[in-house]
Amino acid sequence: MHVRFITRNGETVEAEGSAGTSLLELGQAAGMPLEGTCEGQMACSTCHVIVAQEWFAQLPPASEDEEDMLDLAPGVCATSRLSCQIDLVDELDGLTVRIPPTSHDMQRG
Repeated sequence: MHVRFITRNGETVEAEGSAGTSLLELGQAAGMPLEGTCEGQMACSTCHVIVAQEWFAQLPPASEDEEDMLDLAPGVCATSRLSCQIDLVDELDGLTVRIPPTSHDMQRG
């Protein structure tokens, strides 16, 4: 699985992961500032990403709980999602997501 992350500074980071891995896990492994404080339990919005418009419709719809958490995320937009709720599948090979400008992983400093 190939995923392209666009950083807050506009740099592109290419990452490779396995099917079944969450986008949060892949992003963290690639050094993205996705804190994931709740470890994927949808109790925070620290793994917020903005999915490229051309990929957004290929994702399963967000649950009501995810939508509620996104309401708390700074910089949310129409294609925002929680990366902990996106599992990599073959259909998402080539996915592009942008890291919101307000993202900061407090665990990394």
